[in-house]
Amino acid sequence: MGLCVGKHANVAHVSSTQFEEDMKNRKRKHESRITILKKGPKTSENDHFLVPNNLKAFTLHDLKAATRNFRSDSMIGEGGFGRVYKGWIDETTLAPARPGTGQVVAVKVLKSESHQGHREWLTEVDYLGKLRHKNLVKLIGYCEDCENRLLVYEFMPKGSLENHLFRKGTEPMAWATRMRIAIDVAHGLSFLHSKEPSIIYRDLKASNILLDGELNARLSDFGLARNGPVGDNTHVSTRVVGTSGYAAPEYVATGHLSMNNDVYSFGVVLLELLSGRRAIADERGVEETLVEWVKPFLRDNRGVFRIMDTQLGGRYSKKGAQAVATLALKCLHKDPKQRPTMTDVVASLEEIMNPPRHIQDTSALVVSHQKT
Repeated sequence: MGLCVGKHANVAHVSSTQFEEDMKNRKRKHESRITILKKGPKTSENDHFLVPNNLKAFTLHDLKAATRNFRSDSMIGEGGFGRVYKGWIDETTLAPARPGTGQVVAVKVLKSESHQGHREWLTEVDYLGKLRHKNLVKLIGYCEDCENRLLVYEFMPKGSLENHLFRKGTEPMAWATRMRIAIDVAHGLSFLHSKEPSIIYRDLKASNILLDGELNARLSDFGLARNGPVGDNTHVSTRVVGTSGYAAPEYVATGHLSMNNDVYSFGVVLLELLSGRRAIADERGVEETLVEWVKPFLRDNRGVFRIMDTQLGGRYSKKGAQAVATLALKCLHKDPKQRPTMTDVVASLEEIMNPPRHIQDTSALVVSHQKT
């Protein structure tokens, strides 16, 4: 089955006038550099995205071959958007390759009945087709074949941060690894916020932080990303989307979106890295956010040891943990204007992990208290 939309468009009419011929030639020249992906009939926002030609336009036949026809033993993940399969492509031609050869990829298959998912799929193609950074997952290509919409990414062999922190039976992550991941995520957000206009990620959470073979972190799933305010505007007004427990309270209350919302979400992720607890937990039938649980303990410096992940076994820097907890509280400040920028967050984390020699933590390890 061929692509129903997404092919390079051809100019159909023939003009007898020189003006129209010139316009036709200009249009052809422009369209040779881009691909036009149109939104579905039930969407009402921009009617197309211009996709850079650095993305590969795969056919459905290509991706069936790459994933062994989407066999169940090739499936590596599943979520509200659909399923993700492991596949193989040739490193040079990007053609499907035999299993175990060439480049490993992750193929995300969107649920065909999801109209909202189609908008998010287009948004992801739009942003990740243009953005390249060591802390953003790399989008290799896409496929839109009638009702079938797929995305092809670089494969991240260590999975998500969520699995490493919260899945039972996994090896606990070391303190230094957790902090390196925090710095990677901060770099990724800082890069997005530095664009013109700024890009607000809007869906930072542990499950969207993917890890490569060396546990370097990259942001994934850009379906909810949005351009930030321009000029004198302080925010953009949007419908409230995202994940409960991570979204900033002022955004949930008003729909006013700014870079400060990403900073708040990052503060929640910092608390998850410190405590090993989820952003929202169901304790004895009562739903409680991690922020609500943590804040009473962080009224003084020593309280941080009451929230530390017991799986660390006390193997973490005392001063480092206190400094990270303090930084998390700044990111979670009730007044969004009082939160640090992600550039400041990067600088703070790097100083915490590499302090000047005269103030380095000489206590090395502490014995963590049991969680209450």
